[in-house]
Order: sequence, then C-alpha cells, then structure tokens
Amino acid sequence: MEARLTAELAAVVAGARRRAVRDGDRQIDTAHLLHSLLEADPDVREVFEGGAQLARVLGYLVQRSIGYGLRWQARVEGAPLATPVTGWSPAAVRAMEAALARAAVREDPRAGGIDLLSALAGDPDCRAVEVLRHAGVDPEGLAGSPWVGSRTA
Repeated sequence: MEARLTAELAAVVAGARRRAVRDGDRQIDTAHLLHSLLEADPDVREVFEGGAQLARVLGYLVQRSIGYGLRWQARVEGAPLATPVTGWSPAAVRAMEAALARAAVREDPRAGGIDLLSALAGDPDCRAVEVLRHAGVDPEGLAGSPWVGSRTA
C-alpha cells in the first residue's frame, strides 16, 4: 500500500507510525493519520477555516496523545477486515484504500494528503471524524467540499 503513496504521504504514514509507538498504541489509527497529516501537509492545513479551526483540531489531537486517547487503547478502531494489516486499525486501512481509490479516479497512481483527508472525513465512524467533530469541524462538509473533492494531491 505504501508504495502507491506520494513521498509526502509516505512521510505522513511514517509520522503516524512513530506517533502510535510513542503513544503506546498497538496500531496506527485514523487519529494518528490525521495528526501527522495536519503537521506535515500544507495543502491539507489550507482546507481548514483559518488558524483558529486548525489550532482547535491540533489541540484536541495533542490532548488525545497525552492521555485522552487512553479510552481508545482498549479497543480496535473499525470493523474487522477480511485480511487484517499488521500495525493498522481496520478503519485506517479503509481510509488508505479510499485515498488510493480517489487517486485512481483521477488517474493518478499515487495518493496524496488531500486524498487521505477526504477519505478520513468521509468515514463517520472513525476516530479522525470524532476528533474533527469535537474540535468544531463539520467532517461531512469537509469531505464534500469542492476544494477537497476536486483538489489533486
């Protein structure tokens, strides 16, 4: 899967992996991906309505990494996959697959940050959407935004 990502998105995945290990989580989940994506991808940061909204999302993610996420550590995110991917939550795998499918629709062999943001925002049951909602961001509007929906990575 990672071979089909842009260099920037591969760096996001590496950052999410480091964050999961540092937080004591067994798997990369969608909140790890969102956190790393916001830190690493300037195009993704531009999607948010100014600095205040972005600061709220990052603030919530930081709270999660310093203890809020303890309630998440006891359960796996997302319904089980037919073929599990070691080190990834089922929801994170589905988000990456959706990002790759989004890239394929525009005939791009590699998925980028905007592809992943759209995929994360489009899954109402994932942790990334929970984070967005708690921070006051409308994930449905974000996933359906013409800018996110049409922007190439």
